[in-house]
Amino acid sequence: MIEIKSAEKVFRSNGSSFEALKDVTVSIAKGAFVSIVGQSGSGKSTLLSLIGGITPPSAGEVKVDAVPVYELSNEKLADYRREYIGFVFQQFHLIPYLTAGENVMLPLCVTGKKKMDTLAEGALRKVGLDHKSSRLPSQLSGGEQQRVAVARAIVNSPPIILADEPTGNLDTETGEEIFKLLEELNGEGHTIILVTHNLELANRTQKVIQLKDGRIVA
Repeated sequence: MIEIKSAEKVFRSNGSSFEALKDVTVSIAKGAFVSIVGQSGSGKSTLLSLIGGITPPSAGEVKVDAVPVYELSNEKLADYRREYIGFVFQQFHLIPYLTAGENVMLPLCVTGKKKMDTLAEGALRKVGLDHKSSRLPSQLSGGEQQRVAVARAIVNSPPIILADEPTGNLDTETGEEIFKLLEELNGEGHTIILVTHNLELANRTQKVIQLKDGRIVA
């Protein structure tokens, strides 16, 4: 369960300030598939990073499984991000000189888990790319690179997957494939929170959160 209460986020720079989130209160049930929509600058990515343990609120509270995320020590907060959260972005953020398998293994390097190659191969198999584990990102299509990014996000089996415009750089058909992959992961028990400009995809999720000027309006 994700619970956000009266969250605000103000960014300050060079004597000016911008209020990205304003009095945001929302609950997301375990195992839900939720989308966040709104115009550019409405606070979608800020809300996602708030949940992900990246951006602390200026006011308010963020709890995951009843744990106040931003009351954790820096070490415990890093553990939370590693164990609870899988991130998927619009930009694939793959390291170009590493193979698909090596890119997927990266989150495992700090966990001390054994048989990293086996875990990475299993994650790639889940996204249908285990047969291309030895290929470099430049040898993969855009859709395949995004699948590798999804595999990297799930290799630690995190309960929550945060996807920030994961279909934004893809054509319609490939974007549909990525969305179906997220649906499959949700069916396996992952909580999925999707930021998207695509209202057709958003309306296929279980719950739609609409932001405008930093506030939840629907």
